Amino acid sequence: MRVTAAVVDELGGPFRVEELDLDEPGPGEALVRVVASGICHTDEITRHGDLPMPFPSVLGHEGAGVVEAVGDGVTAVRPGDHVVIGWPSCGTCRNCRDGEPRYCARLGEALAGGGRLLGPRAGQSALRRGDGSTVHSHFFGQSSFSTYALTWADALVVVPPSAPLELLGPLACGISTGAGAVFNTLQPRTGSSLVVYGVGAVGLAAVMAARLSPATTIIAVDRHASRLALATEFGATHTVNAGETDPVEEIQRICEGPADYALECTGVIDVVRQAADSIGMLGTCVLIGGAPAGAEFALDHLTTLWGKRVVGTLGGSGRSAVLIGALVELHRQGRFPFDRLVRFYDLADIDRALDDSRRGEVLKPVLRMKH
Repeated sequence: MRVTAAVVDELGGPFRVEELDLDEPGPGEALVRVVASGICHTDEITRHGDLPMPFPSVLGHEGAGVVEAVGDGVTAVRPGDHVVIGWPSCGTCRNCRDGEPRYCARLGEALAGGGRLLGPRAGQSALRRGDGSTVHSHFFGQSSFSTYALTWADALVVVPPSAPLELLGPLACGISTGAGAVFNTLQPRTGSSLVVYGVGAVGLAAVMAARLSPATTIIAVDRHASRLALATEFGATHTVNAGETDPVEEIQRICEGPADYALECTGVIDVVRQAADSIGMLGTCVLIGGAPAGAEFALDHLTTLWGKRVVGTLGGSGRSAVLIGALVELHRQGRFPFDRLVRFYDLADIDRALDDSRRGEVLKPVLRMKH
């Protein structure tokens, strides 16, 4: 079938909207009519080589839409279902079997291999140009910067028909990453203190989740006063402007000592050190932000030895259906207002959406597809 998609032809190249041919669903696959797809920082860094996606390719990994057709053997979804497109995984490695498919042993291939992970056509792209040349597909199992996406059916998360489908794509990655870091990775204890470094979309999702936890001190750190103001609205009890004061010292003052938890959402190496230095004995620092490929950081050995934990997290950990389902219901209840972070754009305006995001004018750009 013919689809309209934003294609990146080469490393660092621009997005070009064009028509492509997409395969029909085979065994285990589902065809999703994409309603909207969020734009994530990972799309941008992949375009510039920080994930090894082959080119030309279609990116996009925060898609939501409606199942149009399914292939042989598919029972998890059916045509007409409203879905968020979750991350793919092999389903058979130890981590997948243990309920942590975000850490699938074949993760690199699943997210950026450029073709299907599973099934009889594993390794093959689903997209072609009119001349028959390959355009690489299945970025994070979906390549959702397109009017239609071919996915592994078991990766789909069915959501209620009443849920606002055009909003839900970011729950596949960015918003779930911030919230899941709190709910799944940290699970803050009662009366604890928690610091979020960088309150963009991911960090603000973490603040919203922290407000729903038993943590009693929630500190937002950023350089943008407007984002700190939003963090206060979403549940931060304190804010620190890192452009005006030393955040580590200010956190020590607020907490009357080190914090219990820190979440690093910027991917800036100097900030990683600040986040780790903000916690004390038996504290936990969670690394969330995506630094450039090959980036390294250093920690003070002695204070880290005193029971500190520094741990990375991907996609909010756990299973997509559980986390995304919970966030959809919390949003319905008015307790997780991530819709306030979203601004909509047409697919043809993807470059403007990216520019607005880089300048900090929008927290979570979402592309709406025209059909």
